[in-house]
Amino acid sequence: MKTFRDLFIWQKAMTLVTNTYQTTQKFPKEELFGLTSQIRRSAISLPSNIAEGYGRESNKEFSRFINIAISSLFEFQTQIEIAKNINYLNENEFKNLYVETRELEAMIISFSKRLK
Repeated sequence: MKTFRDLFIWQKAMTLVTNTYQTTQKFPKEELFGLTSQIRRSAISLPSNIAEGYGRESNKEFSRFINIAISSLFEFQTQIEIAKNINYLNENEFKNLYVETRELEAMIISFSKRLK
């Protein structure tokens, strides 16, 4: 592994960010600094923390940043459910994002176990 870009969890997290931006573009403009911003920040936090942790000097530090990424993922899952509940996401949009997060969740947890 040469860089954090080689990590499949980072690649999958980057795809989630792209999908999130595309999906939230249709949210109401008055939500730009509310739920839209929160969802996007949670999504961005995933690959960012994976990359930052990769740059640390130990597996212990890397593991800490992986745990932060998992927390951001759970925050993201909560926020997209809120978006679905208030009809900013339809059932299909929610399901697509949620399934993507569950797959990423399993991958990150597995990766975290290997770091320990």
